[in-house]
Amino acid sequence: MPLNEYRKKRRFDVTSEPSGKKLAPPPSKPKHKLAYVVQKHRATNLHYDLRLEWNGVLLSWAVPKGPSTDPSVKRLAMQVEDHPLDYASFEGTIPEGEYGGGTVMVWDDGTWEPESPDVNAALAKGDLKFILLGKKLRGSWVLVRTRGFGSSSKPSWLLIKHRDEYASTDDITVTKPKSVLSGRLLAQIAKDGGGDVAKAATGDPPKPAAAAAPAKPARKSAAKSSRAASARSSKPPARTRKSR
Repeated sequence: MPLNEYRKKRRFDVTSEPSGKKLAPPPSKPKHKLAYVVQKHRATNLHYDLRLEWNGVLLSWAVPKGPSTDPSVKRLAMQVEDHPLDYASFEGTIPEGEYGGGTVMVWDDGTWEPESPDVNAALAKGDLKFILLGKKLRGSWVLVRTRGFGSSSKPSWLLIKHRDEYASTDDITVTKPKSVLSGRLLAQIAKDGGGDVAKAATGDPPKPAAAAAPAKPARKSAAKSSRAASARSSKPPARTRKSR
């Protein structure tokens, strides 16, 4: 079963994550659009989980720095265990002490289309080209297997944006930090789910500093005030008109 490793790591009587018992049969030629999701996950460290539906499961990669729409930026993507299809809509908290304990946000979702003619062959070769049709990420991308990180069971890849109309040098993880499902930040998801709000907040963009209050004019020194008072008292009294 492709989800054995996923299930071994979780206690479903403790975590609210889906168990994936309703596993869809692997289609040879998908008759529906393939699901795509990126989940922002503040666990031990902040990372983004890229998931692509294939053969009845979500193929999954953990991207520590999140996806970049800049084609010159290569982002490390560590392949992790397959996840069940219903995990694509999971947003909430995983209890501390459990595997992946922390806060999960559905940062982006949509569908994807393979550009590689044979997805299984592309995965085996380590060169998967695809198109994302998400709410935040769109256009052509590639996952390229690399060496130097990971292990034989958990290989490392590079996630790279191709040059097209959706390429940009803007950091989309900063400009669009909220959930596409609920419009919440990680801290609010943690608060609503009874999680660690302070820990979750470290995965949100910092709040802008409050504008400084305008400086008040400096008060006159006591010496200046005293001299001014003396000057006024030394002036001759004003003449008054005599009454007739």
